[in-house]
Amino acid sequence: MEIRHMAIIAMNPDKLAEFYIDVFDLKLLHKSPGGGVFLTDGYMNIALLPNKAEGKSNGLNHFGFKIDDHEKVRAKLAKWSGKGPNPRPEDRPYAEMRATDPEGNTFDLSVMGFQKVELAGEKRKKQKEKQDA
Repeated sequence: MEIRHMAIIAMNPDKLAEFYIDVFDLKLLHKSPGGGVFLTDGYMNIALLPNKAEGKSNGLNHFGFKIDDHEKVRAKLAKWSGKGPNPRPEDRPYAEMRATDPEGNTFDLSVMGFQKVELAGEKRKKQKEKQDA
């Protein structure tokens, strides 16, 4: 079994889609008549669904992107109204950085990926050793 889909309740699905297309190069898969916007990276699909109630849903904690370069993503994030990216605590595995999209949804950023349990401090040490070599 594989996870291939997640949904985010969005105040403005179209604007949020612009963010994910711009920053993470996701592709538009489908727009539903009900206002949902569906994106993909070719492996995982994200449904951005319109919030039908007042306020914000708290159904999603966070999700993660495997990226090639933190600085490249940082530069793209700078033009959007989100928070971060900020380093994850040294005692946390998987992701090196965390940020939010314009609607406050939290996501992790990892160059190393999410398949190996490795503390953020260990990852940074390895990256520095590679740069110094």
